[in-house]
Amino acid sequence: MINENSSLVSIITPTFNSARFISETVRSVQSQTYGQWEMIIVDDCSMDNTCEIVKQKTISDKRINLIQLSTNSGPAIARNVALQNARGRYIAFLDSDDLWLPQKLELQVSVMQSKDIAFSYTQYRHMSESGDSVGKLIESPEYFDYRGLLKNTKIGCLTVMIDQEKTGPLQMMDIHHEDFALWLSLLKRGFIAYGLQQDLARYRIMKSSISGRKLKAAAWVWNIYRRVEKLNLPYAAWCFMNYSWNAYCKRKNCSQMKQ
Repeated sequence: MINENSSLVSIITPTFNSARFISETVRSVQSQTYGQWEMIIVDDCSMDNTCEIVKQKTISDKRINLIQLSTNSGPAIARNVALQNARGRYIAFLDSDDLWLPQKLELQVSVMQSKDIAFSYTQYRHMSESGDSVGKLIESPEYFDYRGLLKNTKIGCLTVMIDQEKTGPLQMMDIHHEDFALWLSLLKRGFIAYGLQQDLARYRIMKSSISGRKLKAAAWVWNIYRRVEKLNLPYAAWCFMNYSWNAYCKRKNCSQMKQ
């Protein structure tokens, strides 16, 4: 249910074996200049001490909530559990190894309220696994419509904020690249995703990350084109060529981070 407090932001954070990074991620939320938030961390049966770390955070900050799944279900299910428990009007996404800069929520909420926006995202940068080096800016186009997003990769999940009062409750499909599929479903309904021209987040590049498995990631995108969006073969191929080029450019940016 959406909270009566129309300014509350619900932060959706799935986690699995994130003990190395979860404290830093939580601190980046606690350091926000905007304080009207709740952070819903859903643990997907971690085998390290992630839950113990998060439990300590919930004691010291009541805005942080931990939900532990009984079976390992994957990030889409974990995010959906968090979404089902979210009380805020605004939904923001932050994975358990990524970071926000301090003004991220304040600036994004302000823009969405002043311009009556349902869906926004921001610029961001890649950072190394250790967090010691940062890549070039991933620039955000001023907006994406449905056809534009089919061909691009530039909406970073960690930058997205959605107004549920405008879109209705959110739910992700239990597929790979579930975030991309959700963005497409919203834009297909006629919403426009607007980009803030500000660098407000850090995406951690993990050597073992799912998004780093290039061939599998490409197959997942193709599956969304053909099985979810039902694109005909020629148009799907055209979108995929553009998507692949944009993905290559983004990976090239990542490879240029200082060692």
